Amino acid sequence: MKILFVSLGCDKNLVDTEYMIGALGACGHTFTNEEAEAEVIVINSCCFINDAKEESIQTILEMAEYKDHGSCKVLIVTGCLAQRYQNEIIKEIPQVDAVLGTNSYEEIVTAIEEVQKGHSYEHYHSLEGLPNHLTRRILTTGGHYAHLKIAEGCDKHCSYCIIPHIRGHYRSVPMEDLLDQAKELAAQGVKELILVAQETTLYGMDLYGEKSLHLLLDKLNDIPGIQWIRIMYCYPEEIYDALIQSIKKNQKVCHYLDMPIQHINDTILKRMGRRTNKAELIHKIAWLREEIPDITLRTTLISGFPGETQQMHEELMYFLNETEFDRLGAFPYSPEEGTPAAEFSDQVTDQQKEAWRDEIMELQEEIIFDKNQEMKDRELWVLIEGQMPQEHVYVGRTYRDAPEIDGYVFVNTDTELVSGDFVKVRILSAYEYDLIGEMIP
Repeated sequence: MKILFVSLGCDKNLVDTEYMIGALGACGHTFTNEEAEAEVIVINSCCFINDAKEESIQTILEMAEYKDHGSCKVLIVTGCLAQRYQNEIIKEIPQVDAVLGTNSYEEIVTAIEEVQKGHSYEHYHSLEGLPNHLTRRILTTGGHYAHLKIAEGCDKHCSYCIIPHIRGHYRSVPMEDLLDQAKELAAQGVKELILVAQETTLYGMDLYGEKSLHLLLDKLNDIPGIQWIRIMYCYPEEIYDALIQSIKKNQKVCHYLDMPIQHINDTILKRMGRRTNKAELIHKIAWLREEIPDITLRTTLISGFPGETQQMHEELMYFLNETEFDRLGAFPYSPEEGTPAAEFSDQVTDQQKEAWRDEIMELQEEIIFDKNQEMKDRELWVLIEGQMPQEHVYVGRTYRDAPEIDGYVFVNTDTELVSGDFVKVRILSAYEYDLIGEMIP
């Protein structure tokens, strides 16, 4: 059958989608990007925050129209929304034929077969184990980079977060399985591995009795073909010395760390259920920059958490101005049903949350513009991702930029390049978030 996938939410969800595409492709199914052509539509949903939940529901309703008035014969919902609202989805949206939970994506082939027989299908594996990776992934990222999901679930139980309820407790993927996956990705031409999980820095604690991300990096660094290894989602309190030393010694590991801190005020951090404080965060950032002077630090913040005051917001703004993160994203607090923070009495108005978010991002735009100006005349390796409509202008990323969330480098050269090429580039000028450079012959 001809299948359309709609993958919503995070890069962890995208990995699940790629495995489902691989399983269906192995059975002879084909794929389309056109809703009107699809005989099967699969929506891999998200519900991390309210906006993501609304996007997932709206997408299901839009795709249901093709079930009622188009060529779609099978409509399936998978992922986080399916896990969290498994009873409501089929009851409220009767066009949905099958629902698969977060640990059940390997059932996608069976789901389609059962629906073709005239049966509805629901499946929710226990959140105790890991899904079986039965097939080769089919990458949707262009082929030169891929995400490697090293763990499932989370044990942190931050007061604003629903993830432990829909993804389960923390489960590391065995190292030998990850190395096999990485070797297969390298054989497919992948140049950059991006390590993802709800929390990467705790990798291995459940399997090996100690944090083992540094050991995984050591082994991934030896895989031929892989040239960059990038680490995302590091909880600051869990970053440890052996990990930093591994980043320093392994040439393929990018000097880039994604470290969500969410806020800096101690009262807010405590109410969030975060396991760190302002003094520890300041010390950790200084330590990272001392150990790895050219490190790029990315963080994420929540604006307008319950109880936040103007004074607390100004404390955060002062800290950001002093710290000058290289990359930063900020999001208004979203009260999630079933979380402790949603029941806090001192909720902040949506208008105030968004105003504080805007102030944070305006400050960050100034910071990153200044940092980009400092990049002039530097020579950096760039991973080419495509060509601009203008002749001889290519777009790529440096080690300082994760795909989809950070900036780009626009490269001028008369040399013919293809996606996946690594080229040395001299930076000539800068925009607010992007750089312009010329290829060094």
